[in-house]
Amino acid sequence: MTMPLPKSPATAPVTSSAGASVAPPARWPALIETLRDIAARHPDAALASSLAAEDMVLTHAIFGAGLDLGIFTLDTGRLNAETVAMIDRIAARYGRAISVVRPDPRAVREYVEANGLNAFYESVPLRKSCCEIRKVEPLRRALAGRSAWITGQRREQAVTRGELRESEDDPVFGLRKFNPLAAWTHDEVWQAIRAFGIPYNPLHDRGYPSIGCEPCTRAIRPGEDLRAGRWWWESSDSKECGLHAGNLASIPVSVVSIKTP
Repeated sequence: MTMPLPKSPATAPVTSSAGASVAPPARWPALIETLRDIAARHPDAALASSLAAEDMVLTHAIFGAGLDLGIFTLDTGRLNAETVAMIDRIAARYGRAISVVRPDPRAVREYVEANGLNAFYESVPLRKSCCEIRKVEPLRRALAGRSAWITGQRREQAVTRGELRESEDDPVFGLRKFNPLAAWTHDEVWQAIRAFGIPYNPLHDRGYPSIGCEPCTRAIRPGEDLRAGRWWWESSDSKECGLHAGNLASIPVSVVSIKTP
């Protein structure tokens, strides 16, 4: 059993440089209770963290409240250095390490030898095949034997997530899926980060609201939606990697192709 952190940062807002306390979002107490309920009903549940802002909020809530929920991340082998560095930053901040799950090196090698290192630019099937090897299969291993998992998905992130529920059956992986930030806004996520001094990926400060693999993610432009930088060569209604394939259940997918750079 994991012991609670002393003077839990989940309930202790930080003080700004001006000396004023930064208020957490009004939803914060409800989030803690939701996570407590998940831990009570599904003690084997785990957060699948992308190490981006939403998942750092959930990590802070879980560790700060001393909840005995697992946290893991998928190191695809193509992540930005700033993203990988978050793994050690989490351990340094909270005194608890998260698990790291990696793809099968033989499957990666065979894909690259057959298609090329960056074949995912050529077609959606090749991109999804890469995602399957580097993300979906490792996730399947990480979820094996669990009754539930937790994500940092939010409804306003993308058209594929507009109907996202806070709790749902996951038909892809065959377990319960919880999205406790589903109704949260972008501003509420960052209010929590400021209020508690939660560590976050520095790429967010460089125009990356959504962060995936380095070759598949770019900074967004003014006026673009939050996930415009993910797989930018595809249409907005196909931008899922397979980790959340259920999001596409009722959405017709069209594809925009470009030549490999």
